[in-house]
Amino acid sequence: MKIMINGTATEVRAETLGAVLGELGYGDAKVATAVNESFVPATAREQTALSPGDRVEIVAPRQGG
Repeated sequence: MKIMINGTATEVRAETLGAVLGELGYGDAKVATAVNESFVPATAREQTALSPGDRVEIVAPRQGG
């Protein structure tokens, strides 16, 4: 299915947010996620179903100074 990830159209096989994160190589990385502009906590990612055209945002913390 085709969804938007951080503003880029992306074809994924997974059907849940948790599975998409795994498919994209995020695994157990500490990231913040949102689907269609609604925050999704880590505990809800495996149960968050995605549909074609959904907009997913994945934000990873950065270090620096």
